Amino acid sequence: MTTGAYSPGHVAGIQRRTVGVLASSQVIGGLGAGAALSVGALLVKDVSGSSAWAGLATTMLTLGSALLALPLAALASSRGRRPALALGWLLACVGALVVVAGAELDAAWLVLVGLFVVGANTATNLQSRYAATDLAEPLHVGRALSLVVWATTIGSVIGPNLTEVGARTADALGVPDLAGPFAIAAVGFAATAVLTAVALVPDPLRVAKELRPVADGELVSRPRMRDAWPLLHSNAAARTGVVTIAGAHALMVAVMAMTPVHMADHGSSLTIIGITISLHIAGMFALAPVMGILTDRWGRGRTIVLGQAILLLATLVAGTAGESEPRMMVGLTLLGLGWSASTIAGSSLVAQSVPADVRPTVQGASDFVMSLGGALGGLLAGVIINAWGFGPLNVVAAFLTVPAIRMVVAGRHRIGAAGRLAP
Repeated sequence: MTTGAYSPGHVAGIQRRTVGVLASSQVIGGLGAGAALSVGALLVKDVSGSSAWAGLATTMLTLGSALLALPLAALASSRGRRPALALGWLLACVGALVVVAGAELDAAWLVLVGLFVVGANTATNLQSRYAATDLAEPLHVGRALSLVVWATTIGSVIGPNLTEVGARTADALGVPDLAGPFAIAAVGFAATAVLTAVALVPDPLRVAKELRPVADGELVSRPRMRDAWPLLHSNAAARTGVVTIAGAHALMVAVMAMTPVHMADHGSSLTIIGITISLHIAGMFALAPVMGILTDRWGRGRTIVLGQAILLLATLVAGTAGESEPRMMVGLTLLGLGWSASTIAGSSLVAQSVPADVRPTVQGASDFVMSLGGALGGLLAGVIINAWGFGPLNVVAAFLTVPAIRMVVAGRHRIGAAGRLAP
């Protein structure tokens, strides 16, 4: 039996370095992503001349995130985190450059193709949070994951405010103004790819695999993406984590995406709408370390239920806000907090429920389901709000908390191992 040649102190040092590199990558890459995503729909509308096409911007980004998560996870499983993350950031850079080219050529289809590839940014971002857990101690999985999620706050808040800088960049490059933020994004993504490739050494996943005890005579096979689905079917804890993440994300996207429309219909100014969304983003990321500590100390199952409870409260407050802007701000802040607790606890549960050698494939499947859930939530939200309104949308969204709550409650009676669903 072998467990590798790393001392506990050496592993702890690698873990600290890993979290530092991953957090830094979220800051740099997040700046580019925030700048680009703030004008994606506007650019598509400007190039295509159609508001209907503008809605495809988010759709392409989400589909790109979902579909690119699988090959990136497969690469991580076979080659390690470093090449997979570096490639993901590099793909996002190429996608941003394609968007700039599409804007210059006035080709809407090319812009949409570029946005699809830019979706690799989100897929890589999601994989980064799992990479932070590869060498984390069992009692600190939530904290490690949450620190990387928290780093996203900086890019998410500052990025959208780089629009003016993007316009000046566009002028200097001789491209349309709305393409400027994507030029900034390309630089940010490229810098992050280089940082990851150079600094994420040694590879945390490869070290984790070396540390995994292997019995004499045991055959070690290379995990395949298609093996993730039966594993999720048989692993109740991992399945609960995935359902929690996907349900919370679908609920969050459905309500958040339609909030600006609802507020604009009631006469809210763009400034107020922007503040509301900023508070929502702050709720998603700013308190991530607190959610990580709760996950580690209070338990994954309890924190998941807490997240679902906050999401239910958010739909109640936002769904009954009507024309009240302060009430809507509170509702959207709660929506972000509920998403944060659910996502961090659910991700920690997935990370700790499967061994290192199959972890990337299961996490890739989780990210795929999460992104598809968000896409479906956004799509159905538009249909529901057009048919019944914003209040009924929140009622329907609230039911997305039921599966996770039921699975956690059932799991507490079946699973008692540390790091699983036990409180």
